[in-house]
Amino acid sequence: MPPRPSLHSLLLMAASASSSSSAAAAGGDSGLLLAARRRLPAAAAAGGHRIRLLHSFPGDRVPRRAEVACCVRSAPDARLAGPVTVRSRNVHSANNYEAASEGRLGQLVQMLKNEGINPKQWKLGNFQRTMCPKCNGGSTEELSLSVYIRMDGMNASWNCFRSKCGWRGFIQPDGVPKVPQAKTGIESETDQEVEPNKAANKVYRKISEVDLNLEPLCDELVTYFSERRISAETLRRNKVMQRQWKNKISIAFTYRRDGVVVGCKYREVDKKFSQEANTEKIFYGLDDIKRAQDIIIVEGEIDKLSMDEAGYRNCVSVPDGAPPKVSIKIPDRDQDKKYQYLWNCKDYLDSASRIILATDADPPGQALAEELARRLGKERCWRVKWPKKNETDTCKDANEVLMFLGPQALRKVIEDAELYPIRGLFAFKDFFAEIDNYYLGISGDELGIRTGWKSMDDLYKVVPGELTIVTGVPNSGKSEWIDALLCNINKECGWKFVLCSMENKVREHARKLLEKRIKKPFFDARYGASAERMTPDEFEIGKQWLNETFHLIRCEDDSLPSINWVLDLAKAAVLRHGVRGLVIDPYNELDHQRPSNQTETEYVSQILTKIKRFAQHHSCHVWFVAHPRQLHNWNGGPPNMYDISGSAHFINKCDNGIVIHRNRDKNAGPLDVVQVCVRKVRNKVIGQIGDAFLTYDRVTGEFKDAGKATIAAATAVQKQKNSYVKSMKDNVANEMPFPHVETADSVDGQDCLF
Repeated sequence: MPPRPSLHSLLLMAASASSSSSAAAAGGDSGLLLAARRRLPAAAAAGGHRIRLLHSFPGDRVPRRAEVACCVRSAPDARLAGPVTVRSRNVHSANNYEAASEGRLGQLVQMLKNEGINPKQWKLGNFQRTMCPKCNGGSTEELSLSVYIRMDGMNASWNCFRSKCGWRGFIQPDGVPKVPQAKTGIESETDQEVEPNKAANKVYRKISEVDLNLEPLCDELVTYFSERRISAETLRRNKVMQRQWKNKISIAFTYRRDGVVVGCKYREVDKKFSQEANTEKIFYGLDDIKRAQDIIIVEGEIDKLSMDEAGYRNCVSVPDGAPPKVSIKIPDRDQDKKYQYLWNCKDYLDSASRIILATDADPPGQALAEELARRLGKERCWRVKWPKKNETDTCKDANEVLMFLGPQALRKVIEDAELYPIRGLFAFKDFFAEIDNYYLGISGDELGIRTGWKSMDDLYKVVPGELTIVTGVPNSGKSEWIDALLCNINKECGWKFVLCSMENKVREHARKLLEKRIKKPFFDARYGASAERMTPDEFEIGKQWLNETFHLIRCEDDSLPSINWVLDLAKAAVLRHGVRGLVIDPYNELDHQRPSNQTETEYVSQILTKIKRFAQHHSCHVWFVAHPRQLHNWNGGPPNMYDISGSAHFINKCDNGIVIHRNRDKNAGPLDVVQVCVRKVRNKVIGQIGDAFLTYDRVTGEFKDAGKATIAAATAVQKQKNSYVKSMKDNVANEMPFPHVETADSVDGQDCLF
C-alpha cells in the first residue's frame, strides 16, 4: 500500500492541478484540494494548531517550499472540537489573473511616471530607492525616494526620507476599490490578519560591533573631528567608530542602551547618512541622561559631541533629523512613527524637570523644537538663542558655536537658555520693546489722538486698541457726532476708517461726511439757508477723499449681519487698507441669535469680548453705538450708561463710555447745544469723567466748542432740572417711554437738529 501523502504534499499537488481541473475551471475545487481540506481537522487536532486555507495557486505558479499555502497559528490550550471553518477566495484563471495584474501594473507605472518617478528598472514587490523629483536628493544627490509597487498591481506608494522634503504619495489604478492611504501602508498579498499591536510588539534586530564589522577610528577621521574641535577622548567616551563598506570608510555612531548597541548610524564625510534597518529608534547618547534632572536635546550626533566638549554630558541627539515643517496635529502614539524614539525613551525623559532644546537655527530645526516641545510638555522646556559667528551670520548649531567661538561661548548659550514660549503665557520682558516705545512716545499716539474740540480733549481722547460705547436717546445726534469726530481725526493724523452703519443709506451718509469735510451744504435746500452750495470741483475732490478715507461694511440682502461677519470684514479692511478705526452703528441692527441656554447678559458679554480682542489685536479703535432701553419717568436729561438696552456689560466692559444728549425744549435753552457726557474713562492718561458742550451747525453738520455763555445757560438749566426731579421723584404723574421728537415744523418753523 503506497504511503499516505502529507498535508503539505496535498496542498502543492492541489495547487498545481487546479488550473487544469475541470472543477476548478468551473469555480469548484479539485479532488486533491478536497482531500487536503479533509486532512485539516486531523492535522489541527494532532498538532494543536489552527490551520486556515488561503487560496489555490493559478496556472503554472507552483509555490516554493517557503510559500506554504496555509496559515498556521498556535491555538489555545483546548484542541479544536469540530471542523475548521475554511475561508477561500474566488479562483481566477491564470490568463485572466495575469492580464488583470499586467493591466494594473501598466497603469501604476504610467501614473508614477506622471509624478516624475522613473527609476532605471521597475521592481515589483520590493522597496526601491531612486532620485526624488521634488528635492533631487538635496546637495548630495542622495537616492532618498523609496518606491513600492505591489506584485498584483493593486497600489503603489512612495516616500522621500530626506527630512527637508518628506514628499510622499499613494496611488491605485482604475477599477480597484479605493482604500484610505493612512490605513493601507504596504500590505501583504495574502489575506492573513494583521495583529493590531504589531508595531508596539515589534521585534528588533540584535546587533553588535562584531556583527557590523565596526573598528576604532582611523587617524584621518580623528583628524577630521579635531578640525571640528572634538577631541579623541570625547570620541572614545562616546564610542564613535568606523566601518569600511564598498571601498568607503564611514563614521559609525553607535546608539546604546545600558551599554548595549541597539542601533547604528553611518555618516560619510560628505554628509551622506544611512542607518541599520529594523533597529530600535532611541536617542544618541541615551545612557548619558539616565536619571538626569536637566537634559539637552540637539539635532545631530556631532552637536552632541560638541556639548560634551563644553562640559555638558547630559545631552542627547535625535536620530532622524528635523521635519520640514510643524505637523497640524500630534498623532496617536502608535502612529507617531517620526518621533517613536521619544516613546521608546519615555522612562528617561519623565524624570527630567528641565529640557533644553538646542536644535538648529534653520526653519526645520525650529520645527523640530516645536514638535519636541509639544510632546514633552512646553512647561518644562527651554530653548537656546544661537549667537552670531561674525557681523552678519548667526551660528547654526552647537558645533558651529564650538568651532567659531569656543566652548566657553557654548556654555553661555546653555546658561542663557530661555523658557520655551507657551501660547497665552508671557513675561513682562516679552513686551519690553512695546513698553519702551510707550515711554518714549515713539508711535505718537501713546497719549491718545485729540478729538478736535478743546472742551473735550481733557475728557476724552482716541487710543488705538480701545472700545468706546456711545449711547443716547433716539435723535440725539450720536451718529452725527461720531462722523464729525472721524473727520477731525482724519484731518489731524490721517486715519482711515471702516463703517458698518446700518441705519444710514450710503448716499445720505456720504452727504453728511462731505458737508463736514467741505463745510458747505450738499444741496440748495431749505436747511442750507443762504449758504453757498459746494461746487462741482469741491464735490469731486470730496468724493476722492471719501474713497481714500472710508470703507463700508454693508449687508445688502434681507439677512441681518452677525458680529463675527462684521469683525471678519473689518479685519480684512485693516490688513488690506490699513484702517485704524471701526464704527458699528447700532447694536440692535445686528443678528442676535443666541443659544437657548445663554442669557442676554452672557451673550452681550461675549460680543463685547470679541470686539475688544479685535481692537487690541489689530490696534484699531472701535466705536459701538447702543440705544438705551425705554426710559420711565424721563425728565429730559441725559440717560445713564446703565440704561443701555441689553446688559450692564456695555458700561462694565468698555474702555470709554459716552452719552450724547441735546436739549429739546426751546424754553430751556438753545436747541443747537449738544452735551457730550463722558461717563467712563478706563485709562486716566487720556481723559476723565465730565461734560463738554458743543454747538451744531445745521447747514454744514459741523460741531464746534460752545461759548462760555451757552455753557453757563445749559449748565444752569440742567441743575434746575435735576433739582426739580429730586423734589418730585415720588410724585411723578406721567411716564414717557421715549422722549417726544418734534417734527420738522413744530418748533417755530425750525427743522430737527439731526
